[in-house]
Amino acid sequence: MQLSSRTDIEAPVEFVFAALSDFEAWERAAMRRGADVSRIDKLRAPGVGMGWHVIFRFRGKERTVDLRLTGLEPDAKLAFTGAGRMIEGDMSVELLSLSPKRTRLVLHSKVRPLTIAARLFLQSLKLAKGRVQGKLNKRLQDLATDLETRFAASQRR
Repeated sequence: MQLSSRTDIEAPVEFVFAALSDFEAWERAAMRRGADVSRIDKLRAPGVGMGWHVIFRFRGKERTVDLRLTGLEPDAKLAFTGAGRMIEGDMSVELLSLSPKRTRLVLHSKVRPLTIAARLFLQSLKLAKGRVQGKLNKRLQDLATDLETRFAASQRR
């Protein structure tokens, strides 16, 4: 199953990339939402090869996913792969500078089932693709609004 979404952000591409590549902040955000996040690499600085082991609850069950950063192009792109017991997938986040203070964020994701149960689950998501796409668009717009607010606050200092 593939999903894509895009949104425009009223902030420079450098600011947006810095926020998206602040992996420690994303780790803390996941932990605040109840996930158990641990690093599975030995890298000291952000870079390709970074990895996380994430345990979280979804639909009443504990799930485990291993994520890995597979691509990092400063101010342009982040790419990830992830695999769990039943599903694997890829995600890329591309940034395009539209003007000095406006950035377009484009997200592409592809999820593949590893089991029959996962195939059935993804089939049900495909049937509700409009609703799933709407939720993804809303989440991306919320992220854009948050980044715009943070950028505006950083300009007032």
